[in-house]
Amino acid sequence: MGARGQELGGEGGVTTQARPQGKPATSIHPKKLLHSKWTALVPIARQRHFIVTQVVEPEPPEGPVVWVDIEAVLSKKTQRILWRDLQDATRWVQGWVR
Repeated sequence: MGARGQELGGEGGVTTQARPQGKPATSIHPKKLLHSKWTALVPIARQRHFIVTQVVEPEPPEGPVVWVDIEAVLSKKTQRILWRDLQDATRWVQGWVR
């Protein structure tokens, strides 16, 4: 968790920056999320490491992206979450962290 306030460049177009309290820590463009790797700080169904396997296309197509499908690395179970949830630094860290 020590990298939370440092720049983490590259992976999926996502960067982590120092932030004021209460602000999102990551700047994410939804089109760059596909195949990005994430660690849940609090395990979800005993899983911590996830990959974004699908960016759900909005209806109508010119609308904003709202949902992504994430797959647990070990169990291969998929769940749909709001892509903006990944911006919550109290719940998610970009990349695979121990």
